[in-house]
Amino acid sequence: MSVSILVTGGARSGKSKFAEEQVKRFGQPAIYIATAEPFDEEMIDRIALHQARRGPEWKTITAPLNLPQALYDTDGKGPCLVDCLTVWLSNLMHAEQVTSTALNRLVMAISSRSDPIVLVTSEVGSGIVPENALARRFRDESGRMNQILAKAVDEVYVSISGIPVQIKSQPN
Repeated sequence: MSVSILVTGGARSGKSKFAEEQVKRFGQPAIYIATAEPFDEEMIDRIALHQARRGPEWKTITAPLNLPQALYDTDGKGPCLVDCLTVWLSNLMHAEQVTSTALNRLVMAISSRSDPIVLVTSEVGSGIVPENALARRFRDESGRMNQILAKAVDEVYVSISGIPVQIKSQPN
């Protein structure tokens, strides 16, 4: 297994930019696996900003639901960035898929990779208790997902106000 890194933080915390920098240090070609889909103008603009920041040297693959398969398919083709796991979780929930099964498959795909992987996820549990059952379920499932992934990867960073802080490292 190669190095695996999880980057978490709140909205607009700098986690995606930091994750991109981490992938670049592993060399090119770099693969970007996007979980978001452009359902409206705002999301189209958001995706375009991310793509412009990364530049043309990144190969982009969209995997809104079958992320584990995308990881298997891209292994051996260069370092990989997955952005964002909480969007992926939301996609699974809206598609009424069993999230625990998908998460188990994701952990297996991460652990089998020979190329480095950096995963971006949002920390959503630091805010107020959501007002509805679906939002509370999402908060709870994303918290469980983040705990499982943090345990499964080699390194974990949290980004706060654009400053990444390492909170887990594997001894060499």
